[in-house]
Amino acid sequence: MATIARSNPFKRRPGRIPGFGLTLGITLSYLSLIVLIPLLGLFIKTAELTWSEFWGTITDARVLASFKLSLGGSLIAALVNLVFGFIVAWVLVRYSFPGRKIVDALVDLPFAMPTAVSGIALTALYAQNGWLGGPLEGVGIKAAFSRMGVIIALIFIGLPFVVRTLQPALADLEAEIEEAAASLGANRIQTLRRVIIPAVLPAVLTGFALAFARAVGEYGSVVFISGNMPMRTEITPLLIITKLEQFDYAGATAIAVVLLVFSFIMLLSINILQLWSTARSR
Repeated sequence: MATIARSNPFKRRPGRIPGFGLTLGITLSYLSLIVLIPLLGLFIKTAELTWSEFWGTITDARVLASFKLSLGGSLIAALVNLVFGFIVAWVLVRYSFPGRKIVDALVDLPFAMPTAVSGIALTALYAQNGWLGGPLEGVGIKAAFSRMGVIIALIFIGLPFVVRTLQPALADLEAEIEEAAASLGANRIQTLRRVIIPAVLPAVLTGFALAFARAVGEYGSVVFISGNMPMRTEITPLLIITKLEQFDYAGATAIAVVLLVFSFIMLLSINILQLWSTARSR
């Protein structure tokens, strides 16, 4: 009786490039050294505190004020970048105009500039005697050395994350889809709400998450324009640096753990929303 050969579904097919085991080992080792072990050390250092000491550190009035400013300012900046970053990406993808490549290159400027240079430039621009700060002061708006200055800096450093995430998604969205929606009687708002946004929603969520996570940990560009006034314009990363300068390493890691856990929950939630949005669109 002939034997019927059955294929093993768990048998790995050889790839075109050999060395899967070696490259996987290098990948896991590298990620462990660069990401996992430092984060584990953060939790181990925080574990030196008792629960009461940990709770007292993260619920201190100065710490809570910094959390409110850093997280709230990051959320506002990410939402602003979500709107205007979508517009910038749409213009760069859909339209051809003189100087388009220059505008496209300017989007990456916050990536290329050192954060300290960004902070000094923004402070000089929005200070009371600056080009923009002077007119704003004239109408009663104080930009530099205020909470608004913090948000301005976070918007500046977060814009490229939204634009560069949305550009490929918008480029893959064919213009014929918009024309088909228009031929079926949809106006521009309906086309945007029912056709374009659902198609690029995963990219929108990714750009928002990246901009938000980047803003939460931003230090260099904010520390110059914020004024660093405790309980008012002091961001959490600056407070961590202050704790380190006072040799309160456990207190600094305790505050850092809170930011880390919050960022992790935020990214996890965004990934779940992305999966749901992708499954829903399919």
